Amino acid sequence: MRTRVKICGITRVEDARAAAARGADAIGLVFYQPSPRYLTLERARSIAMQTPPFVATVAVFVNPSREEVEDVIRECGVTLLQFHGEESAEFCAGFSRPYIKAARIRTGLDLIKYLTPYASARAWMLDAFHDDLWGGTGGAFDWSLVPEGMARPIVLSGGLTADNVAAAIRRVRPYAVDISSGVETSKGVKDAAKIAAFIGAVKNEEG
Repeated sequence: MRTRVKICGITRVEDARAAAARGADAIGLVFYQPSPRYLTLERARSIAMQTPPFVATVAVFVNPSREEVEDVIRECGVTLLQFHGEESAEFCAGFSRPYIKAARIRTGLDLIKYLTPYASARAWMLDAFHDDLWGGTGGAFDWSLVPEGMARPIVLSGGLTADNVAAAIRRVRPYAVDISSGVETSKGVKDAAKIAAFIGAVKNEEG
């Protein structure tokens, strides 16, 4: 099965286009204000409207209000929602878009117990834990902590690069991989050559 690719933390139209041109399946738009990749509704709308067809636009949230999510859906027309905080399963499922639920992996976390309530998620994202940051850390986690045969498709994130993504795919066999800081020249500014190298490494692993 082909491994899909999401380029997250897009802040510029040209980066969305570069990701699409090089074969990305999805882009991530961050609506968490403390993030250096945070987007206003106006800027996000511009990026979403200029993203080519058949490339999913994913709205990324951390503990948002219902109003914040509804505003993004209405104004930006995103394809998917991604919840990266401590949102309840009922909250995540309460919108007019399918959702992805993220878990931040650390030793001692019962991943199955944590994610089982989110059975209605379209996929589960596995990311690295950080005391102060909710994603986009550039740090990896121990892939051996991922159980086999999880009930939902897995999106693997956290510290991926063109150099290690093939090993990650072989170990975890995810439905998709997600990258942000690993294809940047600075926070929120993507590098088209790094995007191409990353997607190329994913495709090469598929043979």
